[in-house]
Amino acid sequence: MEIFLQPDTWVALLTLTFLEIVLGIDNIIFISIVASKVPKENQKKARIGGLAIAMIMRILLLLSIAWIIGLTEPVLTLWDFELSWRDIILISGGIFLLIKSTLEIHHKVEGQHEEAVNGTKPKTMSFTSAIVQIVLLDLVFSFDSILTAVGLTDEVILMIIAVIVAILVMMAFAKPVGEFVDRNPTIQILALSFLILIGVMLIVEGAHYHVPKGYIYFAVFFSLAIEMLNMRYRKKNT
Repeated sequence: MEIFLQPDTWVALLTLTFLEIVLGIDNIIFISIVASKVPKENQKKARIGGLAIAMIMRILLLLSIAWIIGLTEPVLTLWDFELSWRDIILISGGIFLLIKSTLEIHHKVEGQHEEAVNGTKPKTMSFTSAIVQIVLLDLVFSFDSILTAVGLTDEVILMIIAVIVAILVMMAFAKPVGEFVDRNPTIQILALSFLILIGVMLIVEGAHYHVPKGYIYFAVFFSLAIEMLNMRYRKKNT
């Protein structure tokens, strides 16, 4: 195809792929946490299945660009405040992330103590329930991802290639990320805190207040770097 003979095409593709991977970090964190709640024999299927569904969903949305753009048109007005379907989806997804992450933090802080005292086993989540939760959040993250892609290029084929490459990279790193988070309780709390931050960002974005994502990702990586130093310090002093 002639489009791939143009240097600008490859620059756009690399940029878009990188952004899709960065935007997928929060998706990996959420999928890893949800997958860790299902029985061990189903965790890989939950991770790969969740990401595969995310890829299919994003490709279908990319093939419906006109419909996606239409979702930004106002459909609801509250006290002179106009909301589109995109805004409603982002706000709903943000609220879901806030509730889910807060409940998970409560379980990590209080639930594990009660399990240790009472000798009870931690509760597991059914495979179906995990997939449903992953699909719901995939939908929210997909809108953010697709709208970013639309803003960078008009070529749908480039968007689809970038999404496929990004999802394959996420599939490759989902297991090690999940195992690392599962092995380190403090990282679990930090990851859940990131999801609360992302939930707030989704609500703010849905309310038409743009938050530069660079600030969010800087806060995430800075906090993670500090926690890495703390883990190394604890390891050297034990």
